[in-house]
Amino acid sequence: MSSSFDNFQKRRLISSYFSVVLSVFLVLFLLGMLGLFIINSKKLANDFKENIAMTVFFKNEANDSVVKAFETQIKVSPFVKSYKYVTKEAAAKEHTDIIGENFMTFLGENPLQNSYDIHLKGDYVIKDSISKIETNLRKNTMVSDIVYDKQLVNLVNDNIKKVSMWILIISGFLAVIAVLLINSSLRLSIHSNRFIIKTMQMVGATKSFIRKPFVMRSIKLGMIGAVLAVLALIGVLIYVETNFPNLGILNDKIMIGLVLLSVLGIGILITWLSTFFATQRFLNLRTDDLY
Repeated sequence: MSSSFDNFQKRRLISSYFSVVLSVFLVLFLLGMLGLFIINSKKLANDFKENIAMTVFFKNEANDSVVKAFETQIKVSPFVKSYKYVTKEAAAKEHTDIIGENFMTFLGENPLQNSYDIHLKGDYVIKDSISKIETNLRKNTMVSDIVYDKQLVNLVNDNIKKVSMWILIISGFLAVIAVLLINSSLRLSIHSNRFIIKTMQMVGATKSFIRKPFVMRSIKLGMIGAVLAVLALIGVLIYVETNFPNLGILNDKIMIGLVLLSVLGIGILITWLSTFFATQRFLNLRTDDLY
């Protein structure tokens, strides 16, 4: 009978340990994913913004020297990520391929103009900066028009601000959930040892002496959960880098390392704090309140 009860207690204890490790793993994995998203959010946003092209059209009077001078100007400009010169013949061919008919046969001439498709660096694709760039480029008397999707620029920047705000809200919410979930699991684990805690206290053991083995055990469980979370995050990083190499998610290795170290640190810190307050609660209970 005693052996059966002991086995039941062991299974119950192992179950409580498993729930602590699982709670720590799930919460830290989600926090780690959020951290990785935050450090790569600017990169993802810039990647999207850099796909918005600004097209600069030239007047028909613009000769090769004017075009070459303009190219020299934008080549050294800090706001330019890439550019491409499109002749009016190439533009006409592209339009013909799209609509499926040669529009020049109806018009008798090519009404299109030579142009440059300029992709700006992400940091400059904001309303004020892009307006200044447009104003500066229009100073060239051979430029007939500058076209880009202003509404899309404003929409992208507004959505980035909204996403950033929601990321902060979700981060705070997950942090609270992390503390509550891990604290709940650890309290359940320590609850089964409340009589041992009170017995040790009654025979004269100090609070720090009683608390130490529980804190050390919880830190070990927290480290196991944190290490599993770090391994899972590394697996996600490798998967994303393998399948989406253009994102360059592994380029910022220092920030990634800080996120992974933070996951380990948070796992240890939360389990230590939760165990400290959970044991303190039982240490302050009267014997009658243990039942």
